[in-house]
Amino acid sequence: MAKMEVKTSLLDDMIGVGDMVLLEPLNEDSFINNLKKRFDHNEVYTYIGSVVISINPYRSLPIYTPEKVEEYRNRNFYELSPHIFALSDEAYRSLRDQDKDQCILITGESGAGKTEASKLVMSYVAAVCGKGAEVNQVKEQLLQSNPVLEAFGNAKTVRNDNSSRFGKYMDIEFDFKGDPLGGVISNYLLEKSRVVKQPRGERNFHIFYQILSGASEEFLCKLKLERDFSRYNYLGLDSARVNGVDDASNFRTVRNAMQIVGFMDHETQSVFEVVAAVLKLGNIEFKPESRANGLDESKVKDKNELKEICELTGIDQSVLERAFSFRTVEAKQEKVSTTLNVAQAYYARDALAKNLYSRLFSWLVTRINESIKAQTKVRKKVMGVLDIYGFEIFEDNSFEQFIINYCNEKLQQIFIELTLKEEQEEYIREGIEWTHIEYFNNAIICDLIENNQTGILAMLDEECLRPGTVTDDTFLEKLNQVCATHQHFESRMSKCSRFLNDTSLPHSCFRIQHYAGKVMYQVEGFVDKNNDLLYRDLSQAMWKANHSLIKALFPEGNPAKINLKRPPTAGSQFKASVATLMKNLQTKNPNYIRCIKPNDKKAAHIFNEALVCHQIRYLGLLENVRVRRAGYAFRQPYEPCLERYKMLCKQTWPHWRGPARAGVEVLFNELRIPEEEFSFGRSKIFIRNPRTLFKLEDLRKQRLEDLATLIGKIYRGWKCRTHFLLMKKCQVVIASWYRRYSQQKKYQKIKSSAITVQSYTRGWKARKLLRELKHLKRCNEAATVIAAYWHGTQARRELRRLKDEARNKHAIAVIWAFWLGYKVRREYRKFFRANAGRKIYEFTLQRIMQKYFLEMKNKMPSLSPIDKNWPARPYLFLDSTHKELKRIFHLWRCKKYRDQFTDQQKLIYEEKLEASELFKDKKALYPASVGQPFQGAYLEISENPKYKKLKDAVDEKIIIAEVVNKINRANGKAASRIFLLTKTNVLLADQKSGTIKSEVPLGDVTKVSMSSQNDGFFAVHLKEGSEAASKGDFLLSSDHLIEMATKLYRTTLSQTKQKLNIEISDEFLVQFKQDKVCVKFIQGSQKNGNIPTCKRKNNRLLEVAVP
Repeated sequence: MAKMEVKTSLLDDMIGVGDMVLLEPLNEDSFINNLKKRFDHNEVYTYIGSVVISINPYRSLPIYTPEKVEEYRNRNFYELSPHIFALSDEAYRSLRDQDKDQCILITGESGAGKTEASKLVMSYVAAVCGKGAEVNQVKEQLLQSNPVLEAFGNAKTVRNDNSSRFGKYMDIEFDFKGDPLGGVISNYLLEKSRVVKQPRGERNFHIFYQILSGASEEFLCKLKLERDFSRYNYLGLDSARVNGVDDASNFRTVRNAMQIVGFMDHETQSVFEVVAAVLKLGNIEFKPESRANGLDESKVKDKNELKEICELTGIDQSVLERAFSFRTVEAKQEKVSTTLNVAQAYYARDALAKNLYSRLFSWLVTRINESIKAQTKVRKKVMGVLDIYGFEIFEDNSFEQFIINYCNEKLQQIFIELTLKEEQEEYIREGIEWTHIEYFNNAIICDLIENNQTGILAMLDEECLRPGTVTDDTFLEKLNQVCATHQHFESRMSKCSRFLNDTSLPHSCFRIQHYAGKVMYQVEGFVDKNNDLLYRDLSQAMWKANHSLIKALFPEGNPAKINLKRPPTAGSQFKASVATLMKNLQTKNPNYIRCIKPNDKKAAHIFNEALVCHQIRYLGLLENVRVRRAGYAFRQPYEPCLERYKMLCKQTWPHWRGPARAGVEVLFNELRIPEEEFSFGRSKIFIRNPRTLFKLEDLRKQRLEDLATLIGKIYRGWKCRTHFLLMKKCQVVIASWYRRYSQQKKYQKIKSSAITVQSYTRGWKARKLLRELKHLKRCNEAATVIAAYWHGTQARRELRRLKDEARNKHAIAVIWAFWLGYKVRREYRKFFRANAGRKIYEFTLQRIMQKYFLEMKNKMPSLSPIDKNWPARPYLFLDSTHKELKRIFHLWRCKKYRDQFTDQQKLIYEEKLEASELFKDKKALYPASVGQPFQGAYLEISENPKYKKLKDAVDEKIIIAEVVNKINRANGKAASRIFLLTKTNVLLADQKSGTIKSEVPLGDVTKVSMSSQNDGFFAVHLKEGSEAASKGDFLLSSDHLIEMATKLYRTTLSQTKQKLNIEISDEFLVQFKQDKVCVKFIQGSQKNGNIPTCKRKNNRLLEVAVP
């Protein structure tokens, strides 16, 4: 119950009536008022049973979002408010689940929103069907076919800025899972007359304006077009620009759509070339000339336009010029060539433009079908979408309106037949007695137009084929003869007496009473438009074109396939197409969308009742409602009906345990609804009168209010009881908490008193014990002090005794020592005098050395290896010792300094040392390089995305990467190259693209030559006979010559175990292919400042001027 109640129903919160079948009373005024009321509240969709009425809001509404798609997905048709998504979902689910082919018929007049409705249907189906890369590609191609066809088949009219000027029927093919496989598009009656002439306030087809606005200048130049609209006679200037339409952006959209659909680049180019040719055909003008035989002949005024057309299409200019001036007529074995006057030449030009564009459009449809057709041959389910012109009633109605209205008559006929058939099938399926429904059958009007003997189209074809003079007036006379007595045909020239007093009809018109109202047709142009002739000379000229597409568009121009049989007329072709369409539609389950235009101003929030009333009449919407209501106005399955109205009966509320039908029977018996107002089917309840349904809705609304009151009362009682129980529980909790708090406070007070008494008792005991301990301590300290004084006295006495005894012993020892010394000196005095000099010398020398080392300790210089300070030599005899100490100290502090280096720093200093050995005092550039660190990677190849291609090509570690100048031997000019040194190779690459130009193994490098001057030029000599030496040696220039030569020397030594020869000379030879060229360095002032320049002197000498 809860699940069903939360769903939104068609009957919930209705604005007006969502389904016109339920409208009460039913008349034209109430119908229009209901539509207006819903339109004013942004409800643009309304149902007539399963038919959707769509009113164009002329603005964007937030009702087509992905959320809305999900809301209507897999929902019952009447479950939610009316929407085009509901019909689309119903059709898609019937196709997917019930295996029924579907068709969606979208009708309405120009500007009513038919094209947008078809887009919404296709976008909904694309959103709810399956996913996957292949499925998404098919969906994208189906959706992107629309922009292409709109650009070539739509135009701005006074009623619609994007009016479809052709009928389109698309069959979308699905597999058994409901995933799209492809599609087939059929087009009907393109309004090709618009190519050469447009009514005031209207435009030609969109594609002409899009090319001129959106194509680049280069592309326009290729098509030989200019951006100015006024340059082309086929483009109306009064409406060339449309507010809110960006032709340039739309052109980019069309090109992108053509690419997605599958057009190749050359196909797209060919299509636009044909469009440009059509546009330029309108600029061809003719002038009259008189021939010697007195006949008038036409000539092209300005042949420049004709020349450009021929260049675009690949046609011989003389052939096309003759086709505009002559006409060849073949009868059996005879050929007769006649000249064309100016009027006939203009007719031929316009006929060619119309045929060329019409055939191009048909080719586009065929090409799109090739791309979007299903690739598999499995059985397919089909959903057809018909977007075709609606009934048209203009002030001036011609052949096009006649054909369009004929098509709408056929659609109305099949609509009534299929609607009645659907009603009858549902009644039989549900076991309800079928009652005959009276309705207007428009078959008599269709017969008036399409009858093979007496139909208007048959007589028009007969007139076109009749020999002799054939005009529109003779055609009208024939109509007056054959159709004079037909009740739906009227004419001023008719011989029937009942029309002689009708002065509202001009003499050149006839009137047909269609199902939608009377329409007056101007007979002028009927014969020519039905003939749709293109002179054979023009067809043959087109076939002779070198343009593959144009040649394919005119197969009848092939002389080998000349067919003298007259081609079918436009009327007979369209009649056959309509018959095929009707046969196709009758095999599918129909779904209808009736589009209505609210106003002629294309403005939002405006509802023109007179205009809407006119459309309601010719669409036959009231007739549709009456057919639907002829039996039962409303029907609904038993389950949702019982779920919606079960609260009206006590036996079914709140739960019904039995079958749903039994519950509905109990419900209707309880409500005492008259038996003639409803019938029970097998699965649905049928309600005859809308008043009965509205009565049920009123009772339900009242019952819901009563239930809401009851629920509110029960809720308030429950809320009060819950509040009381909560307060009672709170009181018990608060009381328990207070009692606990009170007992805790009492306990804390008793505990605090006990602790205080205990602390006083323990304090008294502690103080008593402290006094006893202090007394005992003082007694012990007094005894200790007395004993210490006594022990001190005893010790001092003993000390004085021991000191006296020691002094006596020392005196004895001293006297004895003096005596022994005296005896020894007296005995050995003679020996001492003999060795005294040498000992004094050694002693003195030892003292000097000691003093020297102590002074050196205080005068030591700093530990910097470059500090050359050293203390002065104090004595001459220490000269060698002084120098040796200086050497040892310098070696020691150098070792201490080296111990601080990292491995990377050691490598750098080794390279610097190597550079010193190679270039010091040899190359004038060397001193400037000493203070510059060797970086190696001057180009951040691994980090710069510009060199990604170069990085991927080099697998080894790069030792040095630098931009160098490679000298051209032909002129001495330099070209930038990237110099790369790896462990095994030397590489030269293009600086811009990163492409490797040369790769030389290190084993093939034999020598490096350079000058002794201050320049960066050097030559890399290669081993003769090696693959790398095929183009000769390299002469390069670099800002880091010392570093590059040093690293190349060290890397070659490491790789080949051989030292690379470094030659430093101001004149050396360089091998260029088979020739040897001398490179000579001279001193001189340069115009370029301090930059050395290289100049070619002769075939054997390159001279480098160094400042």
